[in-house]
Amino acid sequence: MKRLIAIVAVIAAAVAVISFQPKSHFDMRGIIVNTHDLSTVDWGKLAAENGINTVGTHMFPGEVIEFIESEKGQAFLASCKKHGVEVEHQLHSMAELLPRELFAEDSTMFRMDENGRRVADANCCVHSERALATIAENVVKVAKILTPTNHRYYFWLDDGKPVCQCEKCKQYTESEQALIIENRMIKALREFDPEAQLAHLAYYNSLKAPRKVKPEEGIFLEFAPFLRSWEKPLADLTVEDRGMSHAQNMAHLKENLEVFPAETAVVLEYWLDVSLFSSWKKPAVQLPWRKDVFLSDINTYAELGIKNITSFGVYMDSAYFEAYPDTTPLKEYGEGLANYRLNSK
Repeated sequence: MKRLIAIVAVIAAAVAVISFQPKSHFDMRGIIVNTHDLSTVDWGKLAAENGINTVGTHMFPGEVIEFIESEKGQAFLASCKKHGVEVEHQLHSMAELLPRELFAEDSTMFRMDENGRRVADANCCVHSERALATIAENVVKVAKILTPTNHRYYFWLDDGKPVCQCEKCKQYTESEQALIIENRMIKALREFDPEAQLAHLAYYNSLKAPRKVKPEEGIFLEFAPFLRSWEKPLADLTVEDRGMSHAQNMAHLKENLEVFPAETAVVLEYWLDVSLFSSWKKPAVQLPWRKDVFLSDINTYAELGIKNITSFGVYMDSAYFEAYPDTTPLKEYGEGLANYRLNSK
């Protein structure tokens, strides 16, 4: 009996230790892959095995819808559910939310270029009520099919493309024009999903914090430092690479955190982005993984109060893992985020 009591006591102590282990600082530990990656690799299982709790699909709404409605797409969703992995959809969206063929019907919905011409090459005129209404209607149609399990939606503007320069619009920066559209979208999304949250993407030409436009409730910051070096930590402010210094990147992030809450912000990084390091060409190169840079970076983000991290991992398909079977980068990425405690190094 004494031995049994002793065993029970040991077990209880062990459970108590486990129960009081401090939780990871990071709520979201994500990766973003495209539909080809998802159709050739069981990403629900692979993510869970490596401590990644969120998988984001990519790239355009139409192709992701086609995948999700396919047999392989349904298998992906089932695998994520089985392994407790959240699913969200990070999408370049504007060309599909405001179809270009509508230009012939009403050119005023589309942006004006610097020469005063209406053009259908990218984005929209954010002072066109009809454009905003069309976008809001279509975003709900897409959301009803691509409904994230975590209520976080991502409908980005056209990738790095110019915005409207009409008399009304040109008073607003790229990020402010984006936020005008996002404010309209979140209102429509919340009629469908009352818990909906929508990303404001700070990226490339929209890194500046919006000042003239305030975010509606439910808008969160998504900060994507595309113009940085991944050979040195972001905290090394002496680095100047790829068009923007680390000091400038950090300044933009801090300015955005004056507008958007840090606790809901998502950092979208590129540590695992095989496509970027392959210059978006296949066959893919092996990921130049820098664990030291990654660990420094997540500490930098955590110290600013950011709790949600994801990274592109595009081109991590079956051919990639056949050529480079070592999954150490995924393991160290997931474990690094899962085991991080604020002020740990």
